[in-house]
Amino acid sequence: MSIRPGVFLPLPHSIRVRVTLTVAAVSVLVAAVIATGLCLLIRHRIESEVFKETRRVATEWIGLMESGQIPPPSPTARVPLVQLVDSRGRVTMAGPMAGDRPLSTVRPTEENRFQDVTECPESERCVMLTAGRVPSLQAWELWRGEPHFVYAGTDQPPALRGHRLEFLVGSGGALLAALWTWTTWRAAGRILRPINAIRQRMSEITANDLSLRVPQPSGRDEIAQLARAANQTLGRLEAAVTRQREFAAVVSHELKSPLTGLRTGLEEALLYPETEARQAIAKSLPAADRMQQIIDELLAFARLRNTPCSSEPVDLGALVRDEAAARTTGVPVHARTEPDVRVLGNRVQLASIVTNLLVNAQRHATGQVDVSAERAGDQALVVVLDDGDGVDEEDRERIFEPFTRLEAGRRLDPGGSGLGLALCRAIAVAHEGSLCVEESPRGARFVLRLPLLTG
Repeated sequence: MSIRPGVFLPLPHSIRVRVTLTVAAVSVLVAAVIATGLCLLIRHRIESEVFKETRRVATEWIGLMESGQIPPPSPTARVPLVQLVDSRGRVTMAGPMAGDRPLSTVRPTEENRFQDVTECPESERCVMLTAGRVPSLQAWELWRGEPHFVYAGTDQPPALRGHRLEFLVGSGGALLAALWTWTTWRAAGRILRPINAIRQRMSEITANDLSLRVPQPSGRDEIAQLARAANQTLGRLEAAVTRQREFAAVVSHELKSPLTGLRTGLEEALLYPETEARQAIAKSLPAADRMQQIIDELLAFARLRNTPCSSEPVDLGALVRDEAAARTTGVPVHARTEPDVRVLGNRVQLASIVTNLLVNAQRHATGQVDVSAERAGDQALVVVLDDGDGVDEEDRERIFEPFTRLEAGRRLDPGGSGLGLALCRAIAVAHEGSLCVEESPRGARFVLRLPLLTG
């Protein structure tokens, strides 16, 4: 048997089958309970109406029996069978349709003078009747105390004959259960159809093509939310993979230059044996140092992303003063700090942010670098300001991307890797803060924001 692609075949372990089977079992149970209760209610209602009428007819005839005379029976359309039977079971008086055989052998007592019974003779239809005993006083006056009995009855209604009522009500219950089951099957299929489409689309997505998205149904139900969440996850995954590929390409490019220089120096030493080994090694060391610098910064960048940092209370004011005092060469650095600017973080990593920002500011400044640490609401602010040319607005975000180096940076620091500012921002984000370049009347103004330590 061939199966067309995209056709959903329900399996025994599928949600649709399990839900349908569960509802079918529950619906059969509920239908059985309803059918049983309905049968008992209908049967009781019909029997009550019939016995009420037969008892009325029997009671009225007994009440008409007076001393010395017995009126003829008065059958009705609903109660056509009326008899008077003596204690030996002989019919002494009967209606035209009652016949000459007793309708029943039931003999009510003086304590319980009326009994409702259903008689079903062999090969004959059942009769529902009321057996009534003539009071002893009337029996004494009429028959010298011999007990006599009145039977008033009628043929059993067709609805109560055999199992017709049970069959009809059971058939209705079965149809109701089948309708519930069919409705559940259709509803479950309609609900699960978008999930099946999502599953099929997810199976088509591979690492080589993350641009596909799952079908997103309209509305705000759980399935629509699932599809939106899946598409958002796929979007983040595609962006992460794209960044990773771009990062790998940039790393390869950045490592290619020092590796080429190192290889060139080694090949030159092999081609020209007269070249001294120490001279060849000395010429290759700068390329090796640059490769080591790039690799160290890459390891720090990856470790920061994948490993949580240990935290401790850090006084940013004291840290900024220490780092500013350590900058004894180059453009002078002026520090201004407020007391008790405390944050929760890794002291070494936060110090590396301040150091990188100060080194970068000194590289681009012409006469002075200002650094400050202060409180601003529930945040701690570290501001590094230089008096250089500043950063163009369109480049203020780009400089935080890995391996991004502007023309001024390449000119002032030819050996840089372009990972310093990217690493600084990654550390700030890991500390639930931010690092950005803001407007300033002169130079570049780098602002680090971190949550203040409270309590």
